[in-house]
Amino acid sequence: MFNEEQLMMNVKDYPFAQDLIIDAQGQIQQVIINFEDYQQMIETYEDTGLYCAMIDVKDETPLSLEEALIELEKE
Repeated sequence: MFNEEQLMMNVKDYPFAQDLIIDAQGQIQQVIINFEDYQQMIETYEDTGLYCAMIDVKDETPLSLEEALIELEKE
């Protein structure tokens, strides 16, 4: 089994981690983090997704409102 010192050393290896839930083999199953840190991580993830989408269409010709509405109706 793992002692408290071994577990605390592992928690220090993971940014934002407040606690680790491990199985009998010592494999991390869950990570406990502060809710504010979680929200910040989600926001960063969403921002990254938006950035990637913007890069994907950067060379496309912008549509007028009418053209965009027509394209939406096709979907």
